[in-house]
Amino acid sequence: MDHRLDYVIGDFLASLLLGTIVGILSWAIVSPWWNMLVAMLIMMPIGMIAGLIAFFPAGIKLGAMEAMVPLMFTGMLSGMVVGMAAAMHALSFTDALGLGAASGVAGITFVWIANSLLRGITMENGGNARG
Repeated sequence: MDHRLDYVIGDFLASLLLGTIVGILSWAIVSPWWNMLVAMLIMMPIGMIAGLIAFFPAGIKLGAMEAMVPLMFTGMLSGMVVGMAAAMHALSFTDALGLGAASGVAGITFVWIANSLLRGITMENGGNARG
């Protein structure tokens, strides 16, 4: 993943926007009389499809693989979280919006931390190739 400031801001904003959109979509679909497991299982692929659709405009500016993984993960996470919350009790529009946005921030944070941990020390970061 790129570490330029404009890329980081764009990646963060794309995930935040997608999280709020999927949160609102989940709020509109799921109601309190749904089973939580069913809501999670239905909203997970819907969120991933929303992430795949959002990938196309975001991928133009951010790059193909750099945008696809975070956006699809964020969509999946937001769909599951807001869908399960909407199945537990009636959510207001602003609650769904906030929960979706928080899921978007949590999703991109998880992806960035996991990428940093999995990448390890590389020569471009000043590491030694021999360990």
